[in-house]
Amino acid sequence: MVSPRGLQVLSAIVQDYVASREPVGSKSIVDRHAFGVSAATIRNDMALLEEEELIAAPHTSSGRVPTDKGYRLFVDQLADLRPLSAAQRTAIETFLDQSADLDDVLGRTVRLLSQLTQQVALVQYPTLGAAKVRHIELVPLADTRIMTVLITDTGRVEQRIVELPAAVDEVFLGELRAKVNAAADGLGLAEAAQVFAALAERFAPERSGVVERLAAALVEQVAANRQDRLVIAGAANLVRDERDFDGSVVPVLDAIEQQVTLLRLFTEMEAETAIAVTARIGRENESFGLGQTSVLSTGYSVPGAGLGRLGLLGPTRMDYPNNMAAVRAVARYLSRQFGEDQ
Repeated sequence: MVSPRGLQVLSAIVQDYVASREPVGSKSIVDRHAFGVSAATIRNDMALLEEEELIAAPHTSSGRVPTDKGYRLFVDQLADLRPLSAAQRTAIETFLDQSADLDDVLGRTVRLLSQLTQQVALVQYPTLGAAKVRHIELVPLADTRIMTVLITDTGRVEQRIVELPAAVDEVFLGELRAKVNAAADGLGLAEAAQVFAALAERFAPERSGVVERLAAALVEQVAANRQDRLVIAGAANLVRDERDFDGSVVPVLDAIEQQVTLLRLFTEMEAETAIAVTARIGRENESFGLGQTSVLSTGYSVPGAGLGRLGLLGPTRMDYPNNMAAVRAVARYLSRQFGEDQ
């Protein structure tokens, strides 16, 4: 059982080690923190923390550094997350308010979150399994090129350029537009994909080449909207913090490239909690090849599409209070923005 002062000493060690990357000794704790006790008393507290495997000495006669278990206890003891500054909140709103569509807002989100925290930022596209087709627009760009615009009832808009095997005129394009919308309006994405696959049957055989090409593009577009995807920014921050990883940071970078690994980890964290900021620390991520990292995650909501996940990945030596506050603030802003868009 760790005493209240022991928890305070652990907190001081975590904060000082995160700030300096240097092992923390009893004298520096006394000098930097107002405990009102002697260095000898702090050494006794540190000895008890070491017995509990919450801190460890990386070298003989050195100060102490937090262990994964120590970081876990520190995070679990965080009663409140300090709020972001007014300037940080303004930066979030100003930067994300300029977004044009879902892809843009999620891209801006990870770039901003990475800049705020100097970690790897991750955001998962919202699950659209329950989304329905609201409208499909076909916009002519050239005789053999059109842009398809898919709009769902969740407000998501996605555009795609389609190259056709033959020219189409405005009359035929209007017929295509009408039949596509008549067939798919109000359908779920899985049902819409089946309708698009049979779209050529609604047209004369001489039009089959054009219709089949358009239908294939629409099937791909709908399928892309149903798949779990991540947007990632800030991987270069891991290289800056390479000293925090034993040996090499390359295995961590390799794991990040495997989005399926991160999606599985996000799925497990989603099961733990939907809206609170969750932390997975060090060896808790070992089965995902990320045993030297910590992952922070929370959910953001999109009406009609459930939750997406937003988070950070970085070394275990990270500023947990600030990073968790940033994740929470950005997730709340995303939820509010998507809700206002409806």
